[in-house]
Formats: sequence, C-alpha cells, structure tokens
Amino acid sequence: MRDFVRGIQDKLRPGCDLSPTEASEYRLNLSALLGNCLQEILDADIAYNRVLLMYLDGSEAASRAKIRAECSPEFQRRQEARNTKELVVEMSRALNKFLDSQREEMRLGGYQR
Repeated sequence: MRDFVRGIQDKLRPGCDLSPTEASEYRLNLSALLGNCLQEILDADIAYNRVLLMYLDGSEAASRAKIRAECSPEFQRRQEARNTKELVVEMSRALNKFLDSQREEMRLGGYQR
C-alpha cells in the first residue's frame, strides 16, 4: 500500500504535467486507499498494544515499558500506517485544490489541453 501511495506521490511532484482526468483518477485511487489505511492503522494499533501490554505485565515502570514498546517493529508499523494515512489525506487535498483551480480556469475559458 505504501509503495502505491509513493508511486502516486512521485507523479504529483512540482512541475508535473497533470491533466484533470489524471488528477481525478489519482484522487479516486487515494479515496479508496484511505479505507485500507484506516484498517492498517487499526491492525497496527492492536499489535502495538499487545507489545506494550507484554512490557507492562513484566512489572516494569509504565514509562520504561512504553519506551521499550516504542522500540519494537510493531510501533514502527503503527507509525508508518499513520504517516501513510496523512500522506493520502494531504495528497487528496492537493488534488482537490488542483481540480478546483482547473474548473475555475475552464469556467473562465483559459484551459487549453
């Protein structure tokens, strides 16, 4: 999923030649991916909470248990899932702004492609 999102991100770099049709397709793909991101966040949160609970059950201080849990692969997965969701949301917003500006340009008669 992250690779697919990064692939779209690469196509949206500044200076890219993006048509309104392509932007609409990317926005649709990102909207569909948002649900996948939310499920990944849920799964990653559950996995991380299990690790945290394991350290807390080890009768360590809560602060030390949290630090140990945050060094785990489960925490990294959790953070990557959250970062991917934020990237999807921000790219969707950028595409919405792009499409709004293209509609305005077409309304004013200035879009030529």
